[in-house]
Amino acid sequence: MKTIICDIDGTIFKYSPQGTYEIVNEEPILLPGVVTQFNEWEMQGCKIILITGRRESLRDHTEAQLTDCGIPFDTLLMGYADTGRVLINDKNFAGKIKGHSVNLNRDEGFLNTNWSYYGL
Repeated sequence: MKTIICDIDGTIFKYSPQGTYEIVNEEPILLPGVVTQFNEWEMQGCKIILITGRRESLRDHTEAQLTDCGIPFDTLLMGYADTGRVLINDKNFAGKIKGHSVNLNRDEGFLNTNWSYYGL
């Protein structure tokens, strides 16, 4: 089973330069290919962890947005600023890399990414 760790704003939903105001007062805009890919990962049995810089006070609102848009997830980490996130993982004894970092262009969606390259 794979573990997927994914940001929300600019990755799942269109990024809002308006910040909290727009997050609370407007409907989120899903990016291309996101729902399909998340559902595929869900069907594969992947553990899905979402991470966001959104404040903890927006948890209920964020969970409702994700659920209403059909985004499956297991864990939601709130309040983790996106000024720098680093994945640190070990390699197995054969030197196989087990952790990857995928950096997408903001608001691009998932359609232009070859997920099989990352074992997904």
